[in-house]
Amino acid sequence: MSRSSSIALLLLLAVLGLGATYFVQLGSAPRIAAEQRLIDSRNLLDLIPSDSYDNQPLEHPVRIETTALTNSTLLGGYLAMRSDRPVAVLLRSQTLGYAGAIELLIAVDANGRLLGVKTLKQSETPGLGARIADWPNAWLQIFSGKSRTGPGDSGWALKKDQGQFDQIAGATITSRAVINAIHDALRYFDEHRQQLLGNPDHG
Repeated sequence: MSRSSSIALLLLLAVLGLGATYFVQLGSAPRIAAEQRLIDSRNLLDLIPSDSYDNQPLEHPVRIETTALTNSTLLGGYLAMRSDRPVAVLLRSQTLGYAGAIELLIAVDANGRLLGVKTLKQSETPGLGARIADWPNAWLQIFSGKSRTGPGDSGWALKKDQGQFDQIAGATITSRAVINAIHDALRYFDEHRQQLLGNPDHG
């Protein structure tokens, strides 16, 4: 076989190999995407009881532009509904902790009560602030059932700041940042309730 023929054969085999790889990836992409959606759904929706809603909240984002609040930034959110009635909003919030950004998911029911808080991303100190990422999380559970007015605005702070909440041991800055972000989210919900509950983006 001539040199040019060998090169042509190698090129042909390379093209065929790349083509086969492409079609395998193309065929598996929907399955991979579906599995990722399922993982995301489990990670995001375990804050609200599964029997409390009958839609797919991740397919019903609420119309929130990235919004800078007093102590945090809202990145977006999702609406959980039952029989076409809103039951909860899940707000994605980002705040600055001790070592970097902390991203939280904050679930609020239609009456403005906190259903739960979960840490999605963090880079806090291992063994101290990083415990914010533990799940389930006993410290985050102390906020369940609270609202913007219960406690009042002054109560949304650490006890050492004359508020009502204990901190994670050895993690004052992390604890303060999370409390402030939760308070921000509840305040935003209270001030934008109709927008959050009444205008889901079905697209």
